[in-house]
This record gives sequence, structure tokens and C-alpha cells, in this order.
Amino acid sequence: MSNSIVSIQNLSHRYTTDWAVKDVSFDISDHGVLGLLGANGAGKSTIMNVMCGVLNQTEGDVLIDGINIRKDPVEAKKHMGFLPQKAPLYLDSTVDEYLEHCAYLRQMGPDEIPAAMERVKEKCGLGHFSKRLIKNLSGGYRQRTGIAGAIIHNPKLVVLDEPTVGLDPVQIVEVRKIIEEIGKDRAVIFSTHIMSEVQAVCNDIKMIDHGKLVFSGSVETFNDYIKPDTIIVVAEALPELAAFTKIDGITNAEQLNEKKVRVTFNASQEVAERIVEASVTGKWKLREIIIERSTLDDVFAKMTKDLEEKNTNQ
Repeated sequence: MSNSIVSIQNLSHRYTTDWAVKDVSFDISDHGVLGLLGANGAGKSTIMNVMCGVLNQTEGDVLIDGINIRKDPVEAKKHMGFLPQKAPLYLDSTVDEYLEHCAYLRQMGPDEIPAAMERVKEKCGLGHFSKRLIKNLSGGYRQRTGIAGAIIHNPKLVVLDEPTVGLDPVQIVEVRKIIEEIGKDRAVIFSTHIMSEVQAVCNDIKMIDHGKLVFSGSVETFNDYIKPDTIIVVAEALPELAAFTKIDGITNAEQLNEKKVRVTFNASQEVAERIVEASVTGKWKLREIIIERSTLDDVFAKMTKDLEEKNTNQ
């Protein structure tokens, strides 16, 4: 059973009169990758900034490896590396110069720095770019350089704020692999508003909506919320709606237009094949079957509703 590297206790923070985060509590395991998922403005960056000592929270406590970040920020920050959404890179320096600068900022001894630089360059795939000016790197390699700087001192916790924003699909996949590799021997927490991101990389997920924690659990549990339960059927000769509800697994059918029907089905049933079979038998002239996926807003709405019902019943 793993221990906690971070403990967030009744955290609240407000800017002027509005609460950005309200009474959030959770722990983070000392290894693995945790995704902090939420729409833009949900409160993710506020939580991360408090966690990393950039902001002083209005209420609550944040402990990093048992150290209160507000009471002893210098000691707490020794155990973490932080890469904000806009990486603080010095574009006119080389990769080596930047990493050496990061190491000195972390008060590493001169004898430790060369080996640490080689270690992070290897982990982040920067070995061939040591003498390259950062301003001449692609967006993906700039992000790799920022991540390398965040882990130069071998921290127990790595915090990444939307690390794949602005990257192309190939760069996103490469950065995800680096994050997974880092999470094998330490804790990584990163924020995103993209559901596929956390599904691809994370072991656990915390979901924030309007400053409140609406979900905390494994990726497997999270996936139960987003399994599709509706299908759009497009055909030239659609039957009456009753023909759809007679198909095993379909619970409802809704006419969208003369050639399109939305059917709701039991997620435990495989109904697409049955729809195809029925269309052949009934000569519907089937053109397309579209499985509708839950949007982030849909998932937020369901989780928020479940949380409200749970609180009401307590």
C-alpha cells in the first residue's frame, strides 16, 4: 500500500469575492501519475499554485511529504518540481546552460550537477540537443527542456500544469510517454481539460468543477461514467420507432429527422450488431451508425448530480 506525498486538507481560495476553490480535500500517492481534470476556469491551476507555494490559500492546509507548504515553504519545495503552463525558459541559453541554471537554483552541489544533467537529458530525450539554443527548438523539445529542469534535483513530486497545451499530436504522444516514465518512481500530478489525456496517461483522476472536487478515483472507475449509451442510426428507409425498442438492449428511440434516429441502449449490451442485423432484415438501407461519446460537460453534469444526491442522502 502506497503512502501519500501530498495531503490537501479543506483547501479554499478566493480572488476578491469569488471562490476559485472551495473546501477541497484529497491525498496523492507517492508514485504514479494523477490527472487533475477540469474545464478552463474550474480551479485546477489555483490548486496547483497553492500546492507549489505560488499562492497563499485563503483557508486550509497543504502538506508536501508531511511539511506544511505555507509554514515552511523552502523545505517543502525541496521535494517538488513544478512546470507552469508557460515554461520559464531562457530562450537565448542552450539546453545545458538552462539545466545547469536550474540545478544551481535548486542549491545542488557542483559535483552533483553534471550527472544530474545527463540523467534528465536521457529521460527527456534531449541528449542530442545539449548545445542547441532553446529558441531554436520545436515546441515539443522546449517542453521537454522545461520538464527536465523541473526534475533536475530528483524531486519526490512533479507538478505539471497543462504540459501538452500548444503541441501537435506527435509531440503530445512523446510528452505523454515522458510523463509515464517519470511516474514510475515518483508522484506526478498534471492538469488538463482533455479527457483522453488522463485516460491515456493517468493511474488516478481528480475532477474539479466550479472549484469543488466532484470525482476522485481510478481511471477504470472514471471510465464507467463515460461509456457511451446512445447511438445515431442513419438510414434511407427508417422503420417506426417501435422497431428499435424491440431490439434487445435498446431502451428508447428518438426521431431526429426522416433519416436519423437516436437510440439509447444498456451499456452492458452490444447492440450495434443487432441494429445492423435488423436493418438487413427490414431493408432500412442503413447508411451509418454513430456511437455518441460523452463530452466533458456531460461527465461534469453527471458527477455533480451524483455528488449532490450523495450529500442530500447523508
